Amino acid sequence: MTKQLETLLIGGAGKTGRRVETRLRARGVPVRVASRSAETRFDWADESTWEPALGEARAVYITFYPDLAVPWAAERVGKLARLATERGAERLVLLSGRGEHQVWPAERAVREAGAAFTIVRCAFFCQNFSEGALVDGILQGELAFPAGDVREPFVDAEDIADVVAAALTDERHAGRIYDLTGPRLMSFGDAVTEISRLSGRSVRYTPVSGEAYREMLAPFLPAEQASFLVELFGMLLDGHNSLLTDGVERALGRKPRDFSEYARDAASVWR
Repeated sequence: MTKQLETLLIGGAGKTGRRVETRLRARGVPVRVASRSAETRFDWADESTWEPALGEARAVYITFYPDLAVPWAAERVGKLARLATERGAERLVLLSGRGEHQVWPAERAVREAGAAFTIVRCAFFCQNFSEGALVDGILQGELAFPAGDVREPFVDAEDIADVVAAALTDERHAGRIYDLTGPRLMSFGDAVTEISRLSGRSVRYTPVSGEAYREMLAPFLPAEQASFLVELFGMLLDGHNSLLTDGVERALGRKPRDFSEYARDAASVWR
């Protein structure tokens, strides 16, 4: 049975959050978006914002900033999940990472908070090429990234949003852990070739070492954050995630969107 619950989207302006909001509003579900800059203010670093943001929410979508793999994520996510449950939340949906042992403590904290839960583990987002840190390199004609020739099952944020919206509104997804991937394995070079073909922009992919990537990040990020990203990408892109899953099909009853479909829709960004 599906129930209309007041839903809070933490990080609702992000890649998945704003897409989830669109889907829930189209269904007539009462939605509030919470972030550091939204009308409903929420800051993971400021616990005084948590309780006012939760309000009367009965379903909560949890995305963690800066990344669920950081060492302090589990403590904060667990505290927020327990607070939400104490205030009457009946359903918690957590956006998690695929193949990341660092995120397991945060997942466990949500599972043990006392509300119905759904964990959505995601492969590398397609949208990182058009809405994330990789877009600048593509616009400049060269994407330098420490991924070698590893093959990744890039997943479309549209599919993620469909799964999250379903989990927030349909109790049949309670207790499920969905491992989401796209329908095929592609190297970053394959992805850039596809982007170049569909956008008409000449782009090449240049694999670089972790240390070289750290140096590229140095002008833009604190050293600690740059080191974290290099270590995270080194772990994620070592080949252990180079396999497909049926998570999208299990959750939605349909195949996931292909990278080419995503790239066609996003092509105007790169032109």
